[in-house]
Amino acid sequence: MAAFIKAIEYELPNGQLTNQELAYEFPEWSVEKIEQKTGIRIRRVSAENECASDLGVRAVEKLFSSGVCDREQIDYLLLCTQSPDFLLPSTSCIMQDRLRLRKTCGALDFNLGCSGYVYGLGLAKGLVETGQAENVLLITAETYSKHIHQGDKSVRTLFGDAAAATLIQSNSSGESKTYIGPFVYGTDGSGSSNLIIPAGGMRLPCSVETSITIEDANGNTRSLDNLYMNGSEIFTFTLNAVPKAINKLLLAANRNLGEIDLFVFHQANKFMLDYLRKKIRIDNEKFYVSFKNYGNTVSSTIPLALKDAYLDNKLHKDDLVMIVGFGVGYSWAATLVRWVV
Repeated sequence: MAAFIKAIEYELPNGQLTNQELAYEFPEWSVEKIEQKTGIRIRRVSAENECASDLGVRAVEKLFSSGVCDREQIDYLLLCTQSPDFLLPSTSCIMQDRLRLRKTCGALDFNLGCSGYVYGLGLAKGLVETGQAENVLLITAETYSKHIHQGDKSVRTLFGDAAAATLIQSNSSGESKTYIGPFVYGTDGSGSSNLIIPAGGMRLPCSVETSITIEDANGNTRSLDNLYMNGSEIFTFTLNAVPKAINKLLLAANRNLGEIDLFVFHQANKFMLDYLRKKIRIDNEKFYVSFKNYGNTVSSTIPLALKDAYLDNKLHKDDLVMIVGFGVGYSWAATLVRWVV
């Protein structure tokens, strides 16, 4: 059995945060400067009572409505999120019930960010190709906006909310072709403090003390309950880890850069993506970017970009796609996908 991507659907919240609004709140940054640095015009923002699971459920319902698969056929639900509904139970269990999936369906949360989609494909491939499942739902869903302090422009200019649902199936033809893989993974937990929400877990529970806001040297306001990102350290890590991961993946697949039809990286920000593309020497026409009207949607950036590339006629049947995720953890992962949609 060979696992392949059958379909992708995504869901965006109605709320929006534009560059005009940000420039009004932070007069030292113009509309032009924000777009030039980030490549983003609009970030999608979830409503006050709208959770990652709500976005994820709607993305899956779009998939079912397309007729590509019935809910009764789903054998396993994988949910990648860093903004779960509750500390426990697993949000995937709640989604199984809301989606009316059968009770013999497996359900699993995993807490990864920007590399999560690639890790999820690895998990789904393992489930399918070991005979544990024939139809796997991989859901990525985040509402990072709820982690961000309104006064922190360093992250507020970047992140948006979204969810994506990817259906991974087993190949019914019996062919043993490789549609997903090989995989390259990496972890460096020494960088964990550079992209973190310090309070809220068992190490440092939320309290009155953790909610006290401070202003950093760059004029960003946040508390220990909010998301913190050391942008320069994340940038340095990315430039070091990603090219090495790509070289390792090409070696494992016995491929060269010119054989790849399309590159879809985690859609972090324009500055970082431009730098990576030039450093790795990827043809601009093969490097797909699709986040100017969404923002950095963390684990959902890659499936959003894959779907957009398909709709934009940049991704065709039998194309070989390299996808690379990198970020919070530090964590990174890369793989090749043969597009069969």
